[in-house]
Amino acid sequence: MFLLPAIDILDGKAVRLAKGDYNAVTVYNDDPVSQARAFAGQGATWLHVVDLDGARSGTPDNVEVIERILKETNLNVEVGGGVRSMAAIERLMKAGVTRVVLGTALVRDPAFAREAVREFGGDALVAGIDAKGGDVAVSGWCEGSGIAACELARRMADEGYCHLVYTDIARDGMRTGLDPQAYVAMYEAFGHPVVASGGVASVDDIRSLAPAAHAIEGVIAGRAIYEGSLTVEEGVAACMAAEGTRC
Repeated sequence: MFLLPAIDILDGKAVRLAKGDYNAVTVYNDDPVSQARAFAGQGATWLHVVDLDGARSGTPDNVEVIERILKETNLNVEVGGGVRSMAAIERLMKAGVTRVVLGTALVRDPAFAREAVREFGGDALVAGIDAKGGDVAVSGWCEGSGIAACELARRMADEGYCHLVYTDIARDGMRTGLDPQAYVAMYEAFGHPVVASGGVASVDDIRSLAPAAHAIEGVIAGRAIYEGSLTVEEGVAACMAAEGTRC
């Protein structure tokens, strides 16, 4: 289990949204690249990047910033937001991204999602499933899809995806804690350990995942790190300890 500090990029800055609301933006760093360097210096080995401009527009808008992060750190980087074409995936892969997250495209363009996994392989792609009340949200969390999160997870497993990030939008950016059973349910539907996202408030939330460690590959944390209730060092250590509880 590993920690993925989050950098959400909006208008070229590192921000966090409350419950995915573009009108509830907090700017934490004017330079996402310097933020990534800081996370690496604090012991992170992974980074979760969301291009919020791209998630809303449908085309990756911050690729140059992501390329700079990759050049200036040794982090494993997974990137999502507006990735809805083979060209977008190819550009990110060429830049050195470890994994590319597909979200809206899983619902709106299943043929593309299928083509992408056949072209790039299930280990290079991540099914990004964001849900409100168990219903998958798309288009930068602005719209519901009418598809149950577990059902979409099963579909993606059948297509060959090996990684999944599951975000509980109601908890994201709110530091309200995690629901371990939600991630166990996604794991059971998907068949592979999932990355937990949304609601980390402190190191205790990561520790609470230990009984479900078999179902969880990693944990994304954002606002808690930026606002000081969780340090990267604490998060990394807690993830390693939880990993040790696996059977």
